[in-house]
Amino acid sequence: MPFQSAVPPRKVRVMVVDDSVLARTMIANGLAASPFIEVVATAVNAQDALVKVPQYKPDVITCDVEMPGMSGIDFLKQLLPRYPLPVLLVSSLDLRVFDALSAGAVDFVRKPEPGQNESFIAALTQKVVFAKGAHVRPRAAIHTPAPAAGVKGGGVKQPATGSLPAPPLLGNRPSMGNVIIALGASTGGTEATLEVMRRLPADIPGMLIVQHMPTGFTKMYADRLDRLCHMEVREAKNGDEIHRGLALLAPADLQMRVVRKGVKYTVSCLPGEKVSGHRPSVDAMFMSVAEQVKCKTVGIIMTGMGRDGADGLLQMRKAGAYTIGQDKESCVVYGMPMEAYNIGAVQIQGSCEDIAGILLRQLQKW
Repeated sequence: MPFQSAVPPRKVRVMVVDDSVLARTMIANGLAASPFIEVVATAVNAQDALVKVPQYKPDVITCDVEMPGMSGIDFLKQLLPRYPLPVLLVSSLDLRVFDALSAGAVDFVRKPEPGQNESFIAALTQKVVFAKGAHVRPRAAIHTPAPAAGVKGGGVKQPATGSLPAPPLLGNRPSMGNVIIALGASTGGTEATLEVMRRLPADIPGMLIVQHMPTGFTKMYADRLDRLCHMEVREAKNGDEIHRGLALLAPADLQMRVVRKGVKYTVSCLPGEKVSGHRPSVDAMFMSVAEQVKCKTVGIIMTGMGRDGADGLLQMRKAGAYTIGQDKESCVVYGMPMEAYNIGAVQIQGSCEDIAGILLRQLQKW
C-alpha cells in the first residue's frame, strides 16, 4: 500500500523498546531509514521507557512483549492511562501477545526469522506510519484461560474466565441453518472481533473470519476465541464444512474462500496471490460469499487500515446480503469500514460492542 495517502504533516516520532541490543539496533536503524519516521529514543526495558516517554514525547512506541523486570503487558497498564500512545508489539510466537493487545496495544509484528529482516522492517514501517492516527483504547487485559478438559466432543462448553453470560440460544429454527456470516478485520481487530463474538450464542449460524495476522498466530488466536466465546471457534482447514455453532478463522498466509457443494458449503484454504494486498484477504472471502452462497448472508467489516474488504462487501450487498460496518468512534483505525461505507457497501454502522445486537436482531427477522 503506498504511503502517499497517509503522509503525516511531520515525521512520526518513534521510541523503540527492546531488551536485546541487537533487536533494538536493527529496529531503530530500519525504521530510521524511512523518510516518514524519526527514531527519537530507544529504551532498554519498560522502566527505562516510562522514564523517557515524557522526555522524548514519541508519537508511536514499538515494544517487545517479554522483557526482564516489567513485561510489555504491565508496561501498557502503566503507560496508557497517563500517555494514551499507539504501541506496536514486536514479538516472537507468544500467546501473551493477545493479552497485550487486550491491554491496549494497537497491532503487532512477528520478530523476523534469519534472512527476513528486510520484509520485517517493511511491515513494521508501514504499521508505524499508520499507527500515528490510531485510536487507543486502554483496557484491562483478558487473560486466556487454560483449555478446559472434556468440553469438546459433544460435551457442554463451559464459559471461560473473561467471557460474558451466554445470550439466549436462537433455537431450532430451520432458517438459522441457512445463514452464513462473514466477518473481516485488520488493525485493532483481534479485540474488536472478540467483543462481537463473545456476545453471540453458541448456536449462531456458521461464521467465517478473516483477521490479518502473521504466520503462526492464527491458531493461537482461534484457540483464544474458542475459550472466551460460546460457540466453537477454530482455525480453518481446507474442506471444512460451514455449520451452525462453528466459526472458522482463516489461516495466515492462505486465502480462505467459500465453496458450494450441493446444499452444503465448505471452505477452501489454499496458497495463492495476494488480494487487495493481503493473504488471507477479506475481499477474497467476501467475494466468494457473494458468488457462491445462495442462502441468506451477513457481511461485517471491522477496524483496520487500508480498504481490504470494501469491494467484496459491496458485492455481498448487491447479492442480497445484510451488511454491517464498525463505526468510527470504536475503531482503532477507521480505514476498512470507512472505505466500505463510502462506496455504499454498509447498510448499518455500530460499535464493536453493539454489532452483535444488530446481527442478532436481523437474524430474528429471518
